[in-house]
Parts: sequence; C-alpha cells; structure tokens
Amino acid sequence: MQSRSPASRTGRPRSAAADAAILAATRAALVELGWSKLTLGDVATRAGVAKTTLYRRWAGKNELVVDAVAELFDELELPDSGSLAADIEGVVLQFAAILALPEAKSGLMAVVAEATRDEALRERIRASVVERQKRLVLAGRSRAQARGELPPEPDAEAAARTADLIFDMVAGAVVHRTLVSAEPADEEWVRSFTRVLLQGLA
Repeated sequence: MQSRSPASRTGRPRSAAADAAILAATRAALVELGWSKLTLGDVATRAGVAKTTLYRRWAGKNELVVDAVAELFDELELPDSGSLAADIEGVVLQFAAILALPEAKSGLMAVVAEATRDEALRERIRASVVERQKRLVLAGRSRAQARGELPPEPDAEAAARTADLIFDMVAGAVVHRTLVSAEPADEEWVRSFTRVLLQGLA
C-alpha cells in the first residue's frame, strides 16, 4: 500500500503502526466530533501516541485530515469485468460508497473549503488524492486499449491530457452528485453516467 504520510524526515524511523493508528483515530474523530471540534490532541489520545508524534509527521489539522481521507481512496480497485463500461461502473460505485462514509464526507468537504485560501493545502490534496487515484484511469484506459475498445494514443502529452480530463469528469460528477446535490449515485445513475462518458470517449 502506498505511503499516505508526509515525506519522511531525518532521525528516528517512522512507525507504520503509529501512522495507521493516527489516521484511523482522525477518521473516528471526524465522525464523532466533526471538523470544527477535531483537535490534534484528541487524535493523539485516541491513537495512544504523544501529541509531539503528530507534529513530527503533520504540520496541522488540515494536512492530517487530507492524509486520513486519502487512505480511504487508496482502497479503490479497478475491477477487471471484461469491458470498459463494466470496469467504469464498478470503480464509480466504489467511489460513491466511500464518499457516503461520514468520515470521507466531512473530511473532504472541510479540506476542500480550507484549500480555497491555502495553495499548499491544494497541492497536498492534488498529490495525496488526485495524482494517486489517476492510477485507476491509466490502468483502465490501458486495459481498454488492449481489448480494442479505445484507440491507442501515441502522443504522450495528449494521452496525459486525456487522462486528466477523464479523471476530472468522473471525480467531478460523482463528488457533485453525492456531496453537493446529495443524491444517490446508485446503479441506475452510474449506468447512465457511464454511457454518457463512453460516448465522449468514442
């Protein structure tokens, strides 16, 4: 599993177990307390670590919550269902299910709001969530090209722009549907969305 924490620093080696406990405690605190009442002190108590341990790893609450939410999205898997449409439907349903989790919903909305006035936080969201999850787009496109469902893209720059666009369309639509409109991204909606997306790719 990919590292979800900030770049390692010199000194004593990081503890993966402590990192996992801290991120899990952060998500639990988000559910119980909400964004506004969550503190690093409460997270440290829940995780059974010293508060200084958190500050050695994260500069503040914003960065900690980004990494805690990013860990949830790392659980996304691209199914190999035999067709591009089925693969897209499978991963979109997983994505919607994660966004329905209270800790994902409150954490993501909070850090996105904070990021509107914090460029460093925006960059952390891009690195920890957006760039890491583009792996799904790249893998799905490669698989579809191998099956002959999508044409090859020999121009690397054009291929990268297409991957960015696909990610933006999928993530934007699902986040808007579930978190802004507060409507269910159920199987019927996902099928309709996938049909429209594939028409554009064709």
